[in-house]
Amino acid sequence: MGTETYDYIIVGAGSAGCVLANHLSEDPDCRVLLLEAGGRDRSPYIHMPAGLPKLVNKLALNWNYYTEPQAQLDNRRLWWPRGKVLGGSSAINAMCYTRGQPEDYDHWAELGNSGWSWKDVLPWFRKAERNIRGGNEFHGDNGPLSVSDLEYHHPLSDAFIDAGVEAGFPRNDDFNGPQQEGVGLYQVTQRDGRRCSSATAYLHPVKSRHNLTVLTGALTERILLDGHRAIGVEVQHGGQHQQFRANAEVICSGGAINSPQLLMLSGIGERNDLRAAGIEPRHELPGVGRNLQDHLDICTLVEVTKGKTYDMGFLREALIGLQYFLTGGGIGTTNAAEAGGFVKSKYAEERPDIQLHFVPALLDDHGRNRLPGQGMTIHACQLRPSSHGRIRLRDALPDSPPRIDPNYLSADGDLAVLREGVRIAREIFSASTFASWRGKEIFPGSDAISDAEIDAFIRRKAETVYHPVGSCRMGNDDMAVVDDELRVHGIVGLRVVDASVMPTLVSGNTNAPVIMIAEKAADMIRGR
Repeated sequence: MGTETYDYIIVGAGSAGCVLANHLSEDPDCRVLLLEAGGRDRSPYIHMPAGLPKLVNKLALNWNYYTEPQAQLDNRRLWWPRGKVLGGSSAINAMCYTRGQPEDYDHWAELGNSGWSWKDVLPWFRKAERNIRGGNEFHGDNGPLSVSDLEYHHPLSDAFIDAGVEAGFPRNDDFNGPQQEGVGLYQVTQRDGRRCSSATAYLHPVKSRHNLTVLTGALTERILLDGHRAIGVEVQHGGQHQQFRANAEVICSGGAINSPQLLMLSGIGERNDLRAAGIEPRHELPGVGRNLQDHLDICTLVEVTKGKTYDMGFLREALIGLQYFLTGGGIGTTNAAEAGGFVKSKYAEERPDIQLHFVPALLDDHGRNRLPGQGMTIHACQLRPSSHGRIRLRDALPDSPPRIDPNYLSADGDLAVLREGVRIAREIFSASTFASWRGKEIFPGSDAISDAEIDAFIRRKAETVYHPVGSCRMGNDDMAVVDDELRVHGIVGLRVVDASVMPTLVSGNTNAPVIMIAEKAADMIRGR
């Protein structure tokens, strides 16, 4: 069975895995192994917030997934970046700190998941958080995760907020406070102008613990089962196959793509799907990989006619980088998506159904397509889409990317809400506040007026905004994968702790909720 035995084996050192490694190793008598397929978070572009665009094509830090062709998006394969490094996607994201809406979590509880209502989860949000503004009934001030105001933001971000107010949306200085609705600046997961990933917050401060082993470059190939008990994992590391035993639990924290993939590679899933991929079924659990949900996003781009945006050449980038590494300040501290908002479309009933991210730059195809000139972008995503997809194996090889089919815009109503997102972005851009900055509209362009023309633009240009969840969902029905303590149904000693357990998408960025889930899971595991 191999030479190494641990109490807990955590697969995936991302937003959840780092939290678990920290808290489970607090007990000096508990041996913890943390496995990460990627490498260490040494790239300076990870820690410099404005280095985010430089991470786009760093394949060493990114799983670089693509979806299956999407029928409602002109049969395009959409790019799904996912962090493959200590810190996971929290090491490559835009650092926006949002939790969603209380109703999101109350809905989880209404679905039968005891202990996951808003009043239940708020203490773990507060426990995780060290907010620069101090603690109150909504915020914590003594947790590992630093939440800060932006040290630098562009004047256009202030103009966006003023334009949003002019368009009729309330100003909101705290999207995680008494109400979410409105426009304002995002708080970010930064500490002293540096990215505060889950690795920075939770893992690095405890990496010298004698009872914590962190193994990078380790691809977990399968969970080892003894009947219906998880007893360890098989790992590819350094060109060799190794097995590790878990006395207490194996915990999957690979995220909404990798966790269901690992379960299926281990023979846990829908029987016919497993056999089609060349995997011998070990435990029938048909919900594995299903219920996949994501925020689809559409960008409206407008030319800027004066001043400098974040559209820049190599020389200016180099000067900003030099200033940052010499002083720790300046434009290098920006997350680019500085401002945004939560607004109601005409289809919303009581709460916002669209999230906005404003970027003082032209952003096309995740920034991979550099457009000429200077400009600004408003992202708009539908917060609670009805379209659900699935993850399936491509084959039986652990290093083969799985088949990702989010099934975007397959449900009635999703396209109409995104169309409203374009309308709202145009309304904000047309405000008098932007008059001295505003040039021509680049996307969708002045020729896209009718619903049909805007819909065609959405099908041609919509992309993920990086929030996949739900593929190992929590619940107690036949299609649920884990129970409300995140234990895999029918398998002893196996949990899933990451975004895949969310029954439904939260109404905002998903990083803070994943950290909350891991904080709560760690306390459940330790019996606290």
